[in-house]
Amino acid sequence: MGRKWSNIKEKKASRDANMSRIYAKFGLEIYVAAKQGEPDPESNRALKVVLERAKTYNVPKAIIDRAIEKAKGGSEEKYDELRYEGFGPNGSMVIVDALTNNVNRTAAEVRAAFNKNGGNMGVSGSVAYMFDATAVIGVEGKTEEEVLELLMEAEVDVRDIIQEDDTVIVYGEPDQFHEIQEAFKSIGITEFTVAELSMLAQSDVALPNDDQIQFEKLIDALEDLEDVQQVYHNVDLGE
Repeated sequence: MGRKWSNIKEKKASRDANMSRIYAKFGLEIYVAAKQGEPDPESNRALKVVLERAKTYNVPKAIIDRAIEKAKGGSEEKYDELRYEGFGPNGSMVIVDALTNNVNRTAAEVRAAFNKNGGNMGVSGSVAYMFDATAVIGVEGKTEEEVLELLMEAEVDVRDIIQEDDTVIVYGEPDQFHEIQEAFKSIGITEFTVAELSMLAQSDVALPNDDQIQFEKLIDALEDLEDVQQVYHNVDLGE
C-alpha cells in the first residue's frame, strides 16, 4: 500500500498550497456534519471524523467554531452529498465526492471538468468497485513494530501497517477510524500526520508522461470546483 500513501501525500501537498480554498471546503463539511446530527463531536461520529481531518490541515479554530455555530443557529441551508465516477486519460479512474445546494450546477461543472481534460463521466458503480473505503491514520516517532504491538494490545485488527521514512501508516476499515486513533491516544499520541476516511484504489496505474500531465490537469480542475470536497483516483503520481 506504499504508493497509496504517496498519492495521499501528493493530494495533501497540493491542498496545502491552496489553504484558503481548503478552509472553505472544511467549513462547509463541518457545517453539514454538525447539521445532520448533534453539533457535538463526542456524540456525532461524522463530525468527529471531519474535525480530526481538519486538524491535520491546520484549519483555524475560528473557521471550525463558525461552522458549528452556524449549524446550532438553525440555518436552513441544505446540501446534498453526491458522488460522481468517471475516467481520465488512458482509462484512469476517478471518484468525485461533492456537497452542493444545487445538484444541476454541480453535475454540469463536474461533467465539464472531465470533458475539457481528456476524461468522461461514467455511470454510478462504473469505477467505485475498484476502490475500497479505508481509514488511513499516520503517526511519526514510532516504528512499524511498535504500532503493531500497540494495536494488538488494543485488539484492533487492521488491514495493513506500512513504515515510510519517519511515518507509520495504518490502513483499517472505515469503522475502525476512531478505534485506531484511540489506541494511539492511550499512549499520548494526539497529533497525526494523516487522518482520513479515503477511497483507495485496489491497484494503481502509471500513465505515460503526456497522459499524466493531462490527468493532473483534470484533477486540478475537479478540486478547484467549489462544490467538490474530495477527489480519489488510481494513478500513481510518483514523488
